[in-house]
Amino acid sequence: MKLKDLSLIAKFNLVLIGVFSIALLVTGALSYRILQQNARQEVIERAGMMMESALAVRGYTIGEIRPLLALQMKHSFLPQTVPAYAATQTFVKFREKHPEFQYKEATLNPTNPRNRTIEWEADIVERFRSQADEQQLIGVRETPTGLSLYLARPIQIKDPACLVCHSTVDVAPKTMLARYGTANGFGWKLNEVVGAQIVSVPMSLPIEQARRTFYTFMGTLAAIFVAITVVLNVMLRSIVIQPVVQMSRLADEVSRGKFDTPEFSEQAKDEIGVLAASFNRMRRSLEKAMKMLEG
Repeated sequence: MKLKDLSLIAKFNLVLIGVFSIALLVTGALSYRILQQNARQEVIERAGMMMESALAVRGYTIGEIRPLLALQMKHSFLPQTVPAYAATQTFVKFREKHPEFQYKEATLNPTNPRNRTIEWEADIVERFRSQADEQQLIGVRETPTGLSLYLARPIQIKDPACLVCHSTVDVAPKTMLARYGTANGFGWKLNEVVGAQIVSVPMSLPIEQARRTFYTFMGTLAAIFVAITVVLNVMLRSIVIQPVVQMSRLADEVSRGKFDTPEFSEQAKDEIGVLAASFNRMRRSLEKAMKMLEG
């Protein structure tokens, strides 16, 4: 069926559906992109808060815990005085209730074997080592539980005091050597990047929330479209279609010579009312002309 063969209301609905379909597609694409970006930003903010928490624990350990245990360190090495150990242990407790979150001070040559880098962590550390001006790295990787966003910052030896434990075996505390041995954690140099603080935050929950929000938004938008279409159809029928159909019927009767039909109502002041007035004048003029011909 050609477009010209359709009724007026069918043409109106066809145009309306086309316009709203394009609007839904554009709105859907934009809203989905914005919601995904917001979900990613939410994850980045969570990772940033975890990173700042780790830095706070490190600072607290250096400033308040280490001085208190300085005397005991002469007799036995206490890992609680090591900032990396304190931060890691804090997140071990945190992960008891939130196992999907991870924090690691990944190091190429650590004293504690649990801090040794794995393949993807080593790539991050090497990038920090090769690009000295890069102070933060954000990326996404696949994990067995889904996508995970990581935020990494370099671990750089800026305090000469760190070299007491990590420069050579000869100067390292005997108590530390007794605990960890002499194989790992030595050869570090001042201003060298030896590792990276890496926070990993799952993206599955924020992405799923963004997806549900998107579906709810689009469903609401579609429902509003349906409601607007119904209201516009009702208005079009009552304001335009019905008066035009009635006027057409009266015109058909007048064309058959039935001048006793009632005139069309001229109460409306809109375009339909103007058309009705013009139709009534034409009808009266036609009626007079027919009477003159008959006379």
